[in-house]
Order: sequence, then structure tokens, then C-alpha cells
Amino acid sequence: MDNWNMEKALELFAKLITGENVSSSENTDLYEEYNSNMEMYNIFASMIEKLNLTLYQYKGALFITAGEKNKVFGYTNEELRKMLGLKVNKELYMCYFIIYNIITLFYKDSSSYTLQEYIKSEDVLRSVDGSLSSIISKMDVIVKNELEENSFSAIALLWDELPLTHSTDLSVNARAYKSSKLGYIKIVFNFLKEQNLFIEVEERYYASVRFKALIENYFEDFRGRLYAIMSEGGLN
Repeated sequence: MDNWNMEKALELFAKLITGENVSSSENTDLYEEYNSNMEMYNIFASMIEKLNLTLYQYKGALFITAGEKNKVFGYTNEELRKMLGLKVNKELYMCYFIIYNIITLFYKDSSSYTLQEYIKSEDVLRSVDGSLSSIISKMDVIVKNELEENSFSAIALLWDELPLTHSTDLSVNARAYKSSKLGYIKIVFNFLKEQNLFIEVEERYYASVRFKALIENYFEDFRGRLYAIMSEGGLN
């Protein structure tokens, strides 16, 4: 094995795992090596496979993300609860469900490859209201087991019990409180901004290039059971 190629593969990994941009305009030497040097490419591909990571190439840039159940480079439920200021898993699952609705608002499926330009809090509110209502109304048809039924019932009950806004909020521009629907949405928006996945401009939220890469490749690679449930409920 060529030491130079190993060093370049490690350098590329270090840049990506620490959040640096590797693209046709930044760290271009590494980007070009990845695309033109087969030995370096194979070393790097083997590394990320063994580390349970996934690489996406999107519009002249490389992006890396943790694979499913990756406890080293990803987040555990406990870590995410702390980051989001949540106490129990049903609150975290509510945030997961909101994120899924955000993804479907931006990008419906892989057939069109067209992304929504931006979203607002009220768009997510309508989407979550509609998707939960549809799933609950068709629960006996689309869920496969008691665990799924209980999970969606818990999320739906939590959402249904929440007021639209916190008592101190007088507009759609709610603060990040767990005590309201718009507050939960704001918690998720803030998290996505902190992860460099969202760009906020005057209460409009745009997907960053990194988020666009994750969204588009999600529909290709990791639709999963939630996608199937949402589709069977007539939501995708």
C-alpha cells in the first residue's frame, strides 16, 4: 500500500470529520485526488465503510455522515435529548418526526430532484398536523405491530395536547419551548441551524448544501419504515 495515498486518505477523512469543506472550490487538491486517484479512493472508501460512515458527493462537494447506530461519530438518544433540552424519548421522537416532515417539505421524492426553496414554521406545523392525523386515522391498516402503534399514538397524544404557542408568544415566530407546537418546531429549527443544515433569513429557513445532499441521498438510500408508513398513509 502506498504511504502517500494512505496519508491523503487520512487527510481527507480528517477534513470531513471536523466539518471542513472539501469541494471543487475548497481543499481542491483533496477533492481532485478523491475523484482521480483510484488507489486513494479505494483506501478512503474502505476506511469509511469500516467506521460505519457514509459519504455523499453532491454538486461538486463531499459530505460525510454517521451510519445507522454509529455511537462514535453519531449521537445517542441520550446525547440528543441533552442537546435539545428534552427529558424523555417520546419528546425526542416528536422531534424526529418533525425533522422527517421538514425533509418531505423540501424534497418529496427522487423522481423530480427539485427542492423547495425555503420553509417556514407554519409550513411544518401544517405538515405535522396533517401527517399525524392521517397516520392515526389509518392506524389499523398501515402499522405492523404494537410497538409502532404505541409509538405513533404517544407522539400523536403529545402533539394533540400541546397548544399552538406558548402563553408568552404572540406570533408564529415562537421561542424554543417544549410547551407548544411551534416551540417544538423552533427547537428543531435551532438544532438544524447549529448542525449547519439550516440557514435562517427573516423567519425563512433554507436548506444548506450539506442538508440538500443528505436529503437527496436519504431518499435514495435510507427511506426506511417511517417512509413506508408515510407513503401508505398517503403523505408522500
